[in-house]
Amino acid sequence: MTSASLAERLDGLLFFPVTAYGPDGALDLEIYRAHVRAGIEAGAGAVFACCGTGEFHALTPEEFHDCVVVAVEEAAGRVPVVAGAGYGTALAIQYAKLAERAGADGLLAMPPYLVVADQEGLIRHYSALAGATDLDIIVYQRDNAVLAPDSVARLAKVPGIIGLKDGIGDLDLMQRVVSAVRADAPDEGFRYFNGLPTAELTGLAYRGIGVTLYSSAVFCFVPEVALAFHKALMTGDDETANKLLDGFYRPLVELRNQGRGYAVSLVKAGVRLRGLDVGEVRPPLSEPSPAHVKELAELIERGMALVGDGDGDADKGGNEGGDGVAR
Repeated sequence: MTSASLAERLDGLLFFPVTAYGPDGALDLEIYRAHVRAGIEAGAGAVFACCGTGEFHALTPEEFHDCVVVAVEEAAGRVPVVAGAGYGTALAIQYAKLAERAGADGLLAMPPYLVVADQEGLIRHYSALAGATDLDIIVYQRDNAVLAPDSVARLAKVPGIIGLKDGIGDLDLMQRVVSAVRADAPDEGFRYFNGLPTAELTGLAYRGIGVTLYSSAVFCFVPEVALAFHKALMTGDDETANKLLDGFYRPLVELRNQGRGYAVSLVKAGVRLRGLDVGEVRPPLSEPSPAHVKELAELIERGMALVGDGDGDADKGGNEGGDGVAR
């Protein structure tokens, strides 16, 4: 383990592995281990285990703990491991303690279950979670948990809360958040993340307000494309970034928008297409249609061609041994 804080360690592409299930629907830790290992070896900057893409909602507490243990073992201190924590305050604290016991470096605090709370209630929720664990916390705003700029500035002063992952996509709001924290909590080293599904699509816009960290679901199944886009974004190579946006990411988002839950199920389908059988999604999510999987396979080939990596075959992808993330 390293003595550096989680905020200092977070860099590069943020990897949100899918959770692997066997043919009977039970957790398959060995396939999950292969998937996490391959992502780290491909160049992930951090592993976010059992979060949205990892079907946090579908895991039992025991399964959650076991997955985080595997992720920590595979990371072996090379990159930080952040685990999801959600539901109401009491359950979120229980998941935080499970993650802490498993050796995680931090938590992604997902929105409270179902209820639409006011700002004071959200602040109380995240503050209570921070006070119950030694793990650093990233607050994930989306759906029923949208924070006002002054609320984020207050949370930035809470010990243990180190960042905000934005799943809303309101750039006006995000600019005001960044400004409020800069004015009211300038010494906190607060971090921001673009957490929209297929975050690369809005990467150039978020970069304009100084937000360059983002979660990449594409990295799960086409790391070659994800890494090429990340390099272009970070070096100001907008020509390459726009080529990938036009030829791969925009069509992918249009495909993703054709089905409910495709932000998860389409990613798992992509991992399977690249050679690792991580199983299907658990209910209440459903699998993408065969026609949409075929479209995804064609998109993978197109993306690989755009980055000039091999012949781009979706069922080959340079993924020798089917270890979960092609390189």
